[in-house]
Amino acid sequence: MFRLVLLLLGVDYLRRRSRALRWIGVLFFAAGSALIFDALDGVVHFPLEVFAWMMLVEGLATLSIVTIGVGGQRLVRAVKGGTFTLTAVLVLFFDQHVGNFWLSMLFGTLFLADGLLQSVAAYVVRYPRWPLAFAGGLFQILIAIIFYQPYPTHYRGTLPYALGLGLVFTGWNLLLLAMRARSMTSQMRMEEILASPQEKRELWHRRKRTPAPQWDGPPTADEPALTVHVWTPSGSSRAPARRHPVIDRYIAAVDRNGVISTGHAALESPEGIYISLYPAVEIDRSPDAFATLLRATHDNDVAGIFQPSYAHESQAWCPSTVKVRIRNYSPEQLATFWQEYRTDTTYNLTHRNCSSSVALALEAALEGRIGRLTGGDDAGWWTFLRLWMTPELWVAAQLRKRAQTMAWTPGLVLDYARAVSMLADPRPFGWFKMATVALRRMRSSRRAWREAADQAAPGVAPPGTGAQ
Repeated sequence: MFRLVLLLLGVDYLRRRSRALRWIGVLFFAAGSALIFDALDGVVHFPLEVFAWMMLVEGLATLSIVTIGVGGQRLVRAVKGGTFTLTAVLVLFFDQHVGNFWLSMLFGTLFLADGLLQSVAAYVVRYPRWPLAFAGGLFQILIAIIFYQPYPTHYRGTLPYALGLGLVFTGWNLLLLAMRARSMTSQMRMEEILASPQEKRELWHRRKRTPAPQWDGPPTADEPALTVHVWTPSGSSRAPARRHPVIDRYIAAVDRNGVISTGHAALESPEGIYISLYPAVEIDRSPDAFATLLRATHDNDVAGIFQPSYAHESQAWCPSTVKVRIRNYSPEQLATFWQEYRTDTTYNLTHRNCSSSVALALEAALEGRIGRLTGGDDAGWWTFLRLWMTPELWVAAQLRKRAQTMAWTPGLVLDYARAVSMLADPRPFGWFKMATVALRRMRSSRRAWREAADQAAPGVAPPGTGAQ
């Protein structure tokens, strides 16, 4: 998640705060390690009830906005909100022994499922550096085994273990980012390196600090915006597709003739850039040949071609199924990325495909944009906190992690673009705005249910008719 935050805030933000990030990482790592060691003897001094109440509030808040999400956002929010709420309920309202046992089963199952998925995907796809991802999956399986077995605390240390692991992983990631930032200090502006402390304070105060713009919805049709086009697998199949929930949304759809459709993704900017990578010769996607194409090895590399424009592609095929539009992007950064990326037309079904091309281009166009919303080049810590509290950040981070450990698909690109669009084009009030929308929808649904019940009640005439 921190990698995504710093990607959106920009490299300058990371450079200026490398020392603070390093100390925060050390603090998180030390706190997590202390919490784990504290629970080894089964006697926990950490105030679990206070933490459980915080988790309950977070879980209920997440569940309250599940219905206003789209696509994979609903699933990710539901998993997060349900896990947090169930954990808090087990700690607060159940017998300690029973609650700890079921908490162990819950956390163990989550680690086991994620570890198995990551290991199997890494072994099947074989993308670059897949052994590291495979080892990471095995490590998660080992953690699941530790949660499942009672030794040494007979499940009394389950929650401290889980919280401690979360703090340790967070601190480790922050330390890695801080070390990387330290290696980039030689590229900082000379005026900041050579200035005296008083000059640095004056330089900081001279930076413009204007309120960040906020938008109450996606861009209008006549508003210039970066557009992500997605042809979903089921929506772009030539014949009616067979229904396979989740699979036909994120992986591939199979039509009634047995032909596999993986969908497509493209990116278009108002400046005339159109990024749509496609194999120069149609790949055989029959079920017998499809399994061998999943590996991201060089023997599956084929010649590719970049489509000239959306008008040409939609006319030759069909219009895109869904469009995601983003206002706040950098045309210059996108043009620089495109100038270099277009020199290589290699296509690989899982490693370098249409979806991965769009994801890379989207991140290049959005890098550092949130840090520049304030009108200056220093976003401040409040921007970091505001971004951290936005629920779409967690959704985008989970989708990005899953795509990088497996493969980018049109379905993942669609949900990822939707999530980062709400981060790059911030909406007012964050949680409160979405909670208000969710409550409004709940009231509307309840009102419709009451009206339907009144109409179905015996002796009540339907509206618009007279009594017989």
